[in-house]
Amino acid sequence: MEFNPQQLVFYLFALLTIGSAVIVVTIKNIVYAAFSLMVTLFSVAGLYVFLQADFLAATQVIVYVGGILVLILFGVMMTSGRLDLKLKLERGQLFWGGVVSLTIFGLLLSVITNTPQWENVDAGASQEPTTRKIGEMIMKEEFLLPFEIASILLLVALIGAALISRKEVRNE
Repeated sequence: MEFNPQQLVFYLFALLTIGSAVIVVTIKNIVYAAFSLMVTLFSVAGLYVFLQADFLAATQVIVYVGGILVLILFGVMMTSGRLDLKLKLERGQLFWGGVVSLTIFGLLLSVITNTPQWENVDAGASQEPTTRKIGEMIMKEEFLLPFEIASILLLVALIGAALISRKEVRNE
């Protein structure tokens, strides 16, 4: 069986995603788990690129790797007194986690095997980027008002968080 370079890179990303995700849930050092989560999220972004979902790939890197993961790392490093914090696993947690994981894996496998093949997708053809379509839908069509309402709501939440964190307000 011969693979082309595109398939090899895809399988590399898939193997990297699965391997680093296993490390996230099995390693005892929480800082190493967070860094392994970073590799997992980057690898998922690479898989999004192979699905020609450029907007999802960019969002994955910007929001999850650039925002959420940095927040997790700062939270871990600022709240723990030491960096070698070890997590304890009880036997019940490991057993039930395995049962739930195998159940979800079986469900996903059944969905994959029962899904009919895509007939209109040409794997070799280059498709138009999705970012332009998403931007046009948000700015020109019926999603403009909800988009602006969400942005104002986020701005109000940000101002509220800044007010709560001010020293003068906290002391009162």
